[in-house]
Amino acid sequence: MFDIHREVIEWAGRKLVLETGKIARQADGAVLATYGETTVIATVVSMKEPKPGQDFFPLTVNYQEKAFAAGKIPGGYFKREGRPSENETLVSRLIDRPLRPLFVDGYKCDTQVVATVLSHDLENNPDIVALVAASAALTLSGVPFKGPVGAARVGYIEGEYVLNPQLDTMSESKLDLVVAGTHDAVLMVESEAKELGEEIMLGAVMFGHAGFQPVLDAIVRLAEKAAKEPRDYTPPDLSAVEAAVLEIAEADLRDAYKITQKQDRYKAVDAVKHKVMDALFPAGGEARFEKEKVAAVFKEVQAKIVRWNILDTGSRIDGRDLVTVRPIVAEVGLLPRAHGSALFTRGETQALVVATLGTGEDEQFVDALAGTYKENFLLHYNFPPYSVGETGRMGSPGRREIGHGKLAWRAIHPVLPLKHDFPYTIRVVSEITESNGSSSMATVCGTSLALMDAGVPLKQPTAGIAMGLIKEGERFAVLTDILGDEDHLGDMDFKVAGTSEGVTSLQMDIKIEGITEEIMKVALGQARDGRLHILDEMSKALVSARPELGEHAPRIESFKIPTDKIREVIGSGGKVIREIVEKTGAKVDIQDDGTVKVSSADQKKIKAAVNWVKSIAAEPELNAIYEGTVVKCMEFGAFVNFFGSRDGLVHISQLAPKKVAKVTDVVKEGEKVWVKLLGFDERGKVRLSMKVVDQATGLEIKQEEGDRAEAKPAD
Repeated sequence: MFDIHREVIEWAGRKLVLETGKIARQADGAVLATYGETTVIATVVSMKEPKPGQDFFPLTVNYQEKAFAAGKIPGGYFKREGRPSENETLVSRLIDRPLRPLFVDGYKCDTQVVATVLSHDLENNPDIVALVAASAALTLSGVPFKGPVGAARVGYIEGEYVLNPQLDTMSESKLDLVVAGTHDAVLMVESEAKELGEEIMLGAVMFGHAGFQPVLDAIVRLAEKAAKEPRDYTPPDLSAVEAAVLEIAEADLRDAYKITQKQDRYKAVDAVKHKVMDALFPAGGEARFEKEKVAAVFKEVQAKIVRWNILDTGSRIDGRDLVTVRPIVAEVGLLPRAHGSALFTRGETQALVVATLGTGEDEQFVDALAGTYKENFLLHYNFPPYSVGETGRMGSPGRREIGHGKLAWRAIHPVLPLKHDFPYTIRVVSEITESNGSSSMATVCGTSLALMDAGVPLKQPTAGIAMGLIKEGERFAVLTDILGDEDHLGDMDFKVAGTSEGVTSLQMDIKIEGITEEIMKVALGQARDGRLHILDEMSKALVSARPELGEHAPRIESFKIPTDKIREVIGSGGKVIREIVEKTGAKVDIQDDGTVKVSSADQKKIKAAVNWVKSIAAEPELNAIYEGTVVKCMEFGAFVNFFGSRDGLVHISQLAPKKVAKVTDVVKEGEKVWVKLLGFDERGKVRLSMKVVDQATGLEIKQEEGDRAEAKPAD
């Protein structure tokens, strides 16, 4: 019934199995990939004909994690998987990016790749397995795909590169890098690093590229046994259309791309396009070509004009040379009520970035296959349509917003203070108010400034820069700080973020069939120079974190109590902790290890809550002096609340140095008094004294010497 084919290899110390022919046989291609005990099924379906009038390649990649893969039931009311999580969206993009450039030019049939995690061993990350499975499925499907693509994760532990490190070792790694590519070249890089040098980053990319070569060989062997016949597809010959468009538009387009202002340049290009359409489709005349083909060729001609100018003259659209960064203005403290804010402007790209500090209650719970965890650093990126002078839908973030936000998150995360040193939840929101090239890197710069403005003690200021590539044959030019047009019309989007000490994040996407080590080396070198220049410009606004938190930011005091006291502090049904919060006005968060975080914008409220919690969790000290409140007067003495909820008795003989006839002659209920803890009687009752303490100052009266000593603070 089944025609099963398998390839098995040993890869980085674990077995990788690629199998086809048993599951999802109606798809154009389907591969079940198993690495360790992590299993992913990837399927490919591509329509036989494109939709009429479609002028782009509609490729969709969906990565989905099923809760059953880790033996879990989904959380939430409906108990089933719903909209994609942030991680699923990010992995979908991770798979899409190296696959998209390898489809044959001109192919426009609707194509969908679906990768589903069926089993997760909590050791091997399913993202690499999914990318390998998707590549194999495409290679078997018969669609015009110039693969296969391989992928690997690279760690850097104790000065050594590690291929496909397991999840439990990633905490020891200074690098989390994913690289994908073909036999000959690299197509995609995604990474987070702890201020590593450019040489180490380049070495990691090449190490990963060498590391996935056996996977490519295994996919080829599987394809030799199980691949479908290639589809009969020949890219359309558009040379005649291109010649006609160039004849009409070349000179005007060259002039248009000398205009440095973005909106004016777009108007000029639109005018040239109208000229071409009027010439080739005259009113009442016979059309020589199809409109869709002319529109597609016009875009290609635009790209060629820009590329020829750069390669021939070394001059770019806005008149810069290859390495110059656009003018930068960095400002901080714009918003009076925000905890931290910054406006970062680079040329026609601008990010308004706002930092907000919160408490443990504000942490994000993340329900992942590997388990639920809490995240205390959130970075949200928004790209409203007005930033590019357009109208558009406003709603929940799309894949692009999630991807750009995560890229900036990776860049900043390595320089954040440790949680126990800075116990705040941090949320950053980047609103892109203008865009013309690399708003994600503007977000990195703005985030660094906004956090420092909020008083977050970053290890180092961090900046990001986007590099581009123009490659024709053996000639190439690497561009520093690319414009939007250079991104769309170029061959590479290479983003590098980091400090003056090293790289914290590297992302690369290639639109051609890969780039070489030589090009990456040049790009990393130029990116470092550009990054240092941007950091210097940022320093004009702020050099390091402000010494104090903003006026409106919460203060947090953190301390520990014995774990066996946690229940007493919380109380039955949370009664005690609710009372503390209500009466002091401070937030109190208690963790399982006994760590207590008390927060408020008012230091007095923090002190009151801290003293209350400590009074419950700690025992009063013998011979210490405390301030208390008289809660009840009896014939034989007064009861004083002196240590949280703890009361003690001041016997009538301990009320004053002289003999007291009546308790109420000395104290009244509700009165504040100073008491010294003398000890405990045979029944465990607390014995207090007022007569040995100066009630005006709280200092102990030394009977023998007649002098006074300072009271111990009542902690």
